[in-house]
Amino acid sequence: MSGTFTISKIELKRILANFHVSDKNIEVMLTQLDKMRRHVNVVTFTEMLQNVGLRHNDTVNLLRRAGIDDITISNIFDMIEEEKIRNTFGKLVELRIM
Repeated sequence: MSGTFTISKIELKRILANFHVSDKNIEVMLTQLDKMRRHVNVVTFTEMLQNVGLRHNDTVNLLRRAGIDDITISNIFDMIEEEKIRNTFGKLVELRIM
């Protein structure tokens, strides 16, 4: 997964407001992005969207608007789920069939 997409703060605020994210949650997210010097990987960005209350389908639509293809979006959500499992249960075991 490689590439870069750029979205202005104003555009991000507008999109989040259209998805009915509260002003408070929008400001929390923008503050987090400012602390990260406005550079963040897409997995972290997607987690941030989820944390401010954006629904799964709305998150997918926002990522599509940014030009991210469906396979990459699916991989993003897979990575998030793997991270949640890893945080909950510890290191995953890799099994190989030989």
